[in-house]
Amino acid sequence: MNTVRNDIRNVAIIAHVDHGKTTLVDALLRQSGNFRDSQVQDTMLDSNPLERERGITILAKNVAINYTDPITKQVFKINLIDTPGHADFGGEVERVLSMSDGVFLLVDAAEGPMPQTRFVLKKAFQHELRPIVVINKIDRHDARADAVLNEVFDLFVELGADDEVLDFPVIYASGRAGTASWKIEEPGTNIIPVFEAILKFIPAPHGDAEKSLQMRISTIQYNDYVGRIGVGRIFNGVIKNGQAVSVIKRDGATVKTRVAQLQVFDGFGRKNADSAFAGDIVALIGLDSVDIGDSICDPLNPQPLEAEEIEPPTLTMMFSVNDSPFAGREGKFVTSRNLRERLQKELESNVALKVEESENKDAFKVSGRGLLHLGILIENMRREGYELSISKPHVIMKKDAETGDILEPIEYLVVDVPEKNMGGVMELVGNRRGELVRMDNREGQVHLEFTIPARGLIGLRTRMLTATQGQAIMHHNFHEYAAQRGDVPGRSNGVMVSMVGGSVNAPCSSSRAIRCMKGKS
Repeated sequence: MNTVRNDIRNVAIIAHVDHGKTTLVDALLRQSGNFRDSQVQDTMLDSNPLERERGITILAKNVAINYTDPITKQVFKINLIDTPGHADFGGEVERVLSMSDGVFLLVDAAEGPMPQTRFVLKKAFQHELRPIVVINKIDRHDARADAVLNEVFDLFVELGADDEVLDFPVIYASGRAGTASWKIEEPGTNIIPVFEAILKFIPAPHGDAEKSLQMRISTIQYNDYVGRIGVGRIFNGVIKNGQAVSVIKRDGATVKTRVAQLQVFDGFGRKNADSAFAGDIVALIGLDSVDIGDSICDPLNPQPLEAEEIEPPTLTMMFSVNDSPFAGREGKFVTSRNLRERLQKELESNVALKVEESENKDAFKVSGRGLLHLGILIENMRREGYELSISKPHVIMKKDAETGDILEPIEYLVVDVPEKNMGGVMELVGNRRGELVRMDNREGQVHLEFTIPARGLIGLRTRMLTATQGQAIMHHNFHEYAAQRGDVPGRSNGVMVSMVGGSVNAPCSSSRAIRCMKGKS
């Protein structure tokens, strides 16, 4: 019988980059009463060093909070999932949203909906998740909460939301101050309205404990002592510690194995459990060859869940062994075998990445969602001691199945820039085959929206910051595949390559270039 687990809420938090997801989660953790003040630091869930340095969420993470309703005194377990806000990490968003029953959509009270807002909201609608809108950072001096709310409503309409979804609840919050309220004219004193919204508007999970076991692996974690740990949500049935199960792979293959240890999430960590039921998010230890997207089923009556489709990569680079004159000076892992093993390990958890062997046995073709997606991988490898060479990025073209025409990825680019610098932005984007879609004036700032070929974005950020004295703010995400728009200008100046070590004096005139490269004045 299909039953509702009214004691659990599974909710994901989605937003554009830097709109305050992780800061709001910090406030929820502090005021939940589950943790000591010393346990909750700023950006607590940004555990990766790169996340803290760049101020962005790269990996999706979940934390469990036990919240007591102040009226009924009933205890609810809230599984909060913090998701990345950048479209380059959309593979993380696509797979973890299946674990939730509703979402919080955070929107900056000044910036309003941005490209990644559109992206993550579209994914939520595809999973039929009901959103709660949080207008965050209402304490900003340039906040325009009412206008932003209208823009959010327009975005919902544009993405095809039905009447029930359009009647979404709204909360006005300041994650940094730890306050929220239901009305903009009534300043909040705590974050309790967010908990109230979770209990009132996030649907309780449901499932049939009498049915055959159905669970999908959404995340892979690794431990040096126990190996791979599969994390996912149970949709039907019951799973027990030590139970025999079947792992149904994405290609339909079946692997029979046994759950060595069952764990449920508790606070920032996990604890052992004897059994778990439909609606629970659990971690399974000891499964053989488990991967993201696999279904965990009853071996006597396997009924796998439908595999989720992950959007394909749009950008590719060549990773190869460093054969430059300076090879072997920085890293400790320098061989092609080291590169292959590291890239194969990355594929286990990074579902949006694709790695292919090339004709050169020392090089690998690595494809990802964008420059940031590949850049984070390269930086992690560098910090781990891997030494490698990388090629210039290239976009991945696609052939139209009906006409046979070559299509290229088109990105949706949004730029906020002072009015006096608008001309330089228009010229730069126009030269790279960008087309203006929308333009708004916002108190001396100009908000520009373009569609631009993905190849036109390569190297654009640096040039735009130079043209606007560092005052431009740009964001982009994948829009569609469309017909090629023509040539994009390449590098206008040549480059100098140093073959020996030494100091370089700048500026150098062309007549002194060789001497400068050798460190002579």
